[in-house]
Amino acid sequence: MNKIKVLLADDHAVLRSGLRLLINSQADMEVVGEASDGLEAVEKAVRVKPDVVLMDITMPGMGGIEAAREIKTKVPDMRVLALTVHEDEAHLRRFLEAGASGYVPKKAADVQLLEAIRVVSRGEAYLHPSQASMLVESIKKGDSLIGLEKDDLSVLSPRETKVLELIAQGYTSQEAAEKLGLSVKTVETYKARVMEKLNLKSRSELVRYALQKGILSAKVSSEEN
Repeated sequence: MNKIKVLLADDHAVLRSGLRLLINSQADMEVVGEASDGLEAVEKAVRVKPDVVLMDITMPGMGGIEAAREIKTKVPDMRVLALTVHEDEAHLRRFLEAGASGYVPKKAADVQLLEAIRVVSRGEAYLHPSQASMLVESIKKGDSLIGLEKDDLSVLSPRETKVLELIAQGYTSQEAAEKLGLSVKTVETYKARVMEKLNLKSRSELVRYALQKGILSAKVSSEEN
């Protein structure tokens, strides 16, 4: 079994040590490198080529948001996952706009973090329920994300829109198929059509588009209960 290769980027050595022990205890993942600042994270991401970069936002020198942007520019297919104490909307939006695939608060650095690593390594997007709920509420008030596609949702069929909603909420194709009573192949076909019609190139773009359009269901918040 190929393990998920993880690069840790955080300026706190004690936290990195704890994360390394947690991640290496999993049969399907391993830590392949560590960085104490954003510049080092970019350098090691390019050199070591991990599947997932677990990135703190506030670090000395180059911060996590700028580092994420640099990594996505140099290695577009690499997944960047935020692990941070910052839970406000401004940091979340800026990190997503930098091309990140997920956002996890440090208070959830256990089972939810491990699940987030697995999700983003598959090319999917992950938002902790508290962050997803926050963005849904913000968009309901009329706010928008910066620099995202603005294509008309009318080009999607009702089934395509539902698949978009489920995928954006973090459901895997298998889970979406079970929820809709469809085959995984059919869900993948719908997803491919959605991305083609909306000119989206990745799962993270799909999630950000869904957030901007306000089609993420308020059911996201129920995961917190």
